[in-house]
Amino acid sequence: MGALARALLLPLLAQWLLRAAPELAPAPFTLPLRVATATNRAAAPTSGPGTPAEGRADGLALALEPALESAAGSANFLAMVDNLQGDSGRGYYLEMLIGTPPQKLQILVDTGSSNFAVAGAPHSYIDTYFDTERSSTYRSKGFDVTVKYTQGSWTGFVGEDLVTIPKGFNTSFLVNIATIFESENFFLPGIKWNGILGLAYATLAKPSSSLETFFDSLVTQANIPNVFSMQMCGAGLPVAGSGTNGGSLVLGGIEPSLYKGDIWYTPIKEEWYYQIEILKLEIGGQSLNLDCREYNADKAIVDSGTTLLRLPQKVFNAVVEAVARASLLYIQPMMGAGLNYECYRFGISPSTNALVIGATVMEGFYVIFDRARKRVGFAASPCAEIAGAAVSEISGPFSTEDIASNCVPAQSLSEPILWIVSYALMSVCGAILLVLIVLLLLPFRCQRRPRDPEVVNDESSLVRHRWK
Repeated sequence: MGALARALLLPLLAQWLLRAAPELAPAPFTLPLRVATATNRAAAPTSGPGTPAEGRADGLALALEPALESAAGSANFLAMVDNLQGDSGRGYYLEMLIGTPPQKLQILVDTGSSNFAVAGAPHSYIDTYFDTERSSTYRSKGFDVTVKYTQGSWTGFVGEDLVTIPKGFNTSFLVNIATIFESENFFLPGIKWNGILGLAYATLAKPSSSLETFFDSLVTQANIPNVFSMQMCGAGLPVAGSGTNGGSLVLGGIEPSLYKGDIWYTPIKEEWYYQIEILKLEIGGQSLNLDCREYNADKAIVDSGTTLLRLPQKVFNAVVEAVARASLLYIQPMMGAGLNYECYRFGISPSTNALVIGATVMEGFYVIFDRARKRVGFAASPCAEIAGAAVSEISGPFSTEDIASNCVPAQSLSEPILWIVSYALMSVCGAILLVLIVLLLLPFRCQRRPRDPEVVNDESSLVRHRWK
C-alpha cells in the first residue's frame, strides 16, 4: 500500500522520513535535512486554534481550549511560555525551587534520561547546590544511584522532597531526587545549570524502573495529561554565546502560541527513550540509498540533552560525502572569549549506537512528547528564524513505496532487557561455580573393591584374545 509522508526542512538539505502508524497523520519536520513520516491519508494532523475538537488528539486539546484548562489541575500553560534559558551547546534549563524553605536551582531539561538529580555539594563549575540539611521536608531513601551518559556520569544519594516550578504551577509536588556528591565530566565549564531533569520513561530510571520519575509524579499529583512539549529558541544563534536564548517547556499539554501551522506526529516505537523510526535521508534532493535499517542502528531517538544531530557511522560517512559533493555545509556559529574572528562547527557528528535528533535539530521545531498516545509531534516554531527568514518548514507529501516495511533492526534490544539477561546469566554462572567449589572442598573418599575376575576391561580383553 503506498503511504504518504510529510517532511520538515531545517537549514541543511536532507530529507528524513519518520514512519507513522496508520492512524497517525504525516509527521513533518524541517531541517537542512528534511524529515517525513509514512502515514494514512485518512488521518488528520493536529492543527492550531479553531480546529474542531474531533480533529485533534485526545489529551492535547487542553492548551487549545480555555474551557478545558481546569482539567489540567494547577497547571498554567501560558505561564510556562519562556520558562527556559540556555542554548544547544550547553543545554536548556528550567528554574525550580526545592525543599523547605525553597532553594532556587537551574535544572537542565533532558528527554534522553529519566532521573531527576541536583548538585548536592559544592563544585568548581557551578554557583550553587541543594543543601539537604537546610530542608525540613527532605527525606533520604537510604541508597545511592549512579547514572552514566554518553559523556559524563554522576553518583548521588536518593531521597525525596518538595519541588515547585514557579512558572506554571501554584503548588509543590513531592518527588524523588538524587543529590549528586560525585561526578565526572558532568558539570562543565561555562554551564549555568546545577541539576538535570530526565523526562524519558521510567524504563531508563536508575537504579531501576521502580523509582518513580519526576514527570510521572507530576502527572499524578498535578492532575495533568501525560504530555509535555518543548520549544528551544536557539536556531541560527551562536552556540556558547550569552546562554539566554530562551525557550519553553509546557508540562501537561501544548501552547498554540509556540507553533504555527499543523503538528504532525510519528509513533514512539518503544517506551524507554523517545524512540522513533527514520525511513529515509536525502541530501540535496538525492537519497543516500542506504538500507533504512542503517538509519535506526541500533535506535533513533529524540533527545534534548544531546547537542548535535548524531548519525550512525555509516550514515554519517555518507552524509559527509554527499555534503562535500554538493559544496554545502551544516554549520553553526560559535563564539569564544578573545576571538576576533567568526568560527563555525559542523552540526552533525558520528555515533556508535544511535541516530540522535539532538537540540540542534529540535531548535527548529515545537516538539510534542505525547506519551498518552505513544507519539512525538513536530510543528514549525515561530522563534526558528534567521534575519526574519524561517529556518524550519513543513512540506510534502512524499512517497514511501520504496521503503522497507520495517526499518528498525530486529536484533535491537533495549538496555534494560540486556541488563536482565546479563544478570540472569551471571546468576547461572555463579550457581555453577558455587557447586564446583563445594565439590572441590569435600573430602574425596574412594574404597577399592576387589576385582571381579570375570569382569575385564577392553584392554585386558584384547590381551586375553592374543594369548589364546
